Amino acid sequence: MDAEQKANKIRRLNKQIAQCTRCRLCRSRTNTVPGDGSVDADIMFIGEAPGRSEDLKGLPFVGRAGAILDELLGSVNLSRDEIYICNILKCRPPGNRDPSDKEIEACVGSLEIQIKTIDPKIIATLGRFSTAYILQRFHIESAKISELHGKIVDAQTPFGLKRIVPLFHPAVATYNPAKLDVLLKDFQVLKK
Repeated sequence: MDAEQKANKIRRLNKQIAQCTRCRLCRSRTNTVPGDGSVDADIMFIGEAPGRSEDLKGLPFVGRAGAILDELLGSVNLSRDEIYICNILKCRPPGNRDPSDKEIEACVGSLEIQIKTIDPKIIATLGRFSTAYILQRFHIESAKISELHGKIVDAQTPFGLKRIVPLFHPAVATYNPAKLDVLLKDFQVLKK
């Protein structure tokens, strides 16, 4: 699939996401937050769910965690126009609560289309929910993110061979500034 075909497929998917009513989150959202970035990206970042800023703007990682993500990307000479970034959930859970199993189940079809269409070489998971989902989805032995962060896990997937890189969610540094050093170190694996 060439870049134009990928872009068209992602545009169609984004329209479908905007009209989605598969779970209750459609009732409280301001905007859906489908994903953003290059359709030819080698690296796809998958977060958990949009927050308040993302719900208002309809774009992923534009709040405080997004500013930290930008800093982390800069530390490995990457910019947002070189990556693709999305979340498991495409709508904000009220109060930024954790995603429920039913919400994840309702949304992962869109995520699957994003992975298949973008076809990244590396899937970097941001946080425990996206890490747990990707490990389960690709039949990788489950482990806590505290044990896996910053490591590369090669996985044979329905989308071909992928390198999975579990990372802490950038928001962790907003609650615990000392974690920024851990995130900066973990992001160095993406240079390889």
